[in-house]
Order: sequence, then C-alpha cells, then structure tokens
Amino acid sequence: MNDSLLNSNQRQLGQFLVGPLSYGLWRFTTDDVAEAHALIETALDAGMNLIDNADVYGLDYGGAGFGANEDLLGKVLAQAPQLRDRMVLASKGGIMPPVPYDSSPGYLVEACDASLQRMGVDTIDLYQIHRPDMFAHPADTAAALAGLREAGKIREVGVSNYTADQYDALAKHLPFPIAATQPQFSCAHLDPMRDGTFDRAMRDGVVPLAWSSLAGGRLATGDDVPADLIAVLDRLAEREGVDRAAIAIAFVLAHPSQPVAIIGSQNPDRIRAATAALTVNLNRADVYEIVVASDGVPLP
Repeated sequence: MNDSLLNSNQRQLGQFLVGPLSYGLWRFTTDDVAEAHALIETALDAGMNLIDNADVYGLDYGGAGFGANEDLLGKVLAQAPQLRDRMVLASKGGIMPPVPYDSSPGYLVEACDASLQRMGVDTIDLYQIHRPDMFAHPADTAAALAGLREAGKIREVGVSNYTADQYDALAKHLPFPIAATQPQFSCAHLDPMRDGTFDRAMRDGVVPLAWSSLAGGRLATGDDVPADLIAVLDRLAEREGVDRAAIAIAFVLAHPSQPVAIIGSQNPDRIRAATAALTVNLNRADVYEIVVASDGVPLP
C-alpha cells in the first residue's frame, strides 16, 4: 500500500493548470540572453510551466536594477515568442524602493502597465501583490485589480507575503476569487502551516506558491540549518535514492493544500534534477519527523 502524502498532480490555479514545480526568476540576472533562453526552456521542458517574475527582481543577486529580470524575460520572448504559449506567466507589483510598498490604485495600474511593456506581452496570467501595503485600504487595492482584469491586462490575481487576515480583507472586496497566495515555506520555515495561510488556501481552493522551498539553497548545502534536520533529510534521501534537495521539495508538495514549489536555480542540470522530488514517497511518519527536526523540540 502506498501511503505517500506527496501530490505530484497539476494544480488548478484559477483558469490555469500548473505543474507542481514552478520556475522563479528572482536570481534570473544573467546578461546573456541565450543563457536566459536556455534556462526558461529547460524549466518548461521539466514541466515548470508557471514562470514567476516580479518587477522588483533585478535589485539583488547581481541584477541590473529594478525591472531588469522582467526586461530579460521580454528579450527571451522577443527571440522565441513560441515560449509564451507554453507558460503561465506570473509577475508581481507593489514594491517601489525606497517607499517601500505601494498598493494604491494609481501605482498598481502604472506598475502593471510597466511590467507588460518590459516583458513584451499583452496579458499577465497571474498578477500578484508582492508585499502588503499597510497604508492602502484593501477596497482600493481590490478596485485596481478588478480594473486591470476587466481591461484584459491580467487574468488571475494573487497575493504574496500576506498574513491570513490581510488575505481575508482583500478577498472580501474582490469581485472574483484570489487564485494564489505566495508564502515562504520549506522544511526550515514552517510558518504557513500554523499561521492560517494554508488553512485559508484549503478553505478557498487557492494554490499556495512556496517561495524559497530550499531555504535559499541552504537545505541543499546544509549551511545554517539544524543538524538534526539535515540528518533526517539525508536518511530519507538515501532511502528514496535521491538527493537531499529532492526530499526537501517533496516535503513542500506533501502538504494537503497542494503547494507549488518554486525552484530558482540558475543551473540547468539542477533545474532538471529538481523533478526527482516528484518520485519521492513521504508518509506521515516521515513528514512529522521532518517537522520535529526543524522545530528542534518534540510535538505536544
């Protein structure tokens, strides 16, 4: 009997079907368009059809500045427009350093228009508020998002780094459902299982998009991660015949809210290797052993 909790099926994200793994463009900062093209194509070939970008990507990881990673994707799509039809294109707005956050209606419309122009597309499939603006009324933010959708500039709406209450407040004012919520989640960062994020997602049929699913790569390298957690991951990896990273990704996919794990590697071999997570069997004993090792204390 297979008692694995892992769900490797596609996820229903609003009107779109997306794979259980997504390709995130936070570190997509090369200045070589051919290299960038190869990374996108590798991810799509690996089933990572959700391509997750943001207007602020490019301000770190050696990027050229605000908007640079959207601009780079636009250059890739200009050279290979057929790739657009293979992807569910996601991007985010709402961060404008040094403000730092702005979800006012005027700004969001301008930010979305700028993202469309940089990426050279007519529509963003999933447009997400990157971080909540605590000085914007959710009714105003919702009105802006509804207007963008009515204009055909975006197809679905998501939130990123929202608390459960912030999610509820925005959802209350939207005339359509939120399609995705993007929290930080990994076996080294368990908050969404406990702060209501995943509970809201399961209540509403919203897809969680787990960013930093390898804790910024630390779960692969073992740096600055509890030794007990690494030991558990290594033991499970040996049992399953995969590497430690595959077990860590599989843990994300095992939650019943059916998260999508966002992969950010800039190495094509590691992008392909991430799909090994889809072959892993993790049962209840396995996932709770990971939780205990991550917490460093027994469960009550």
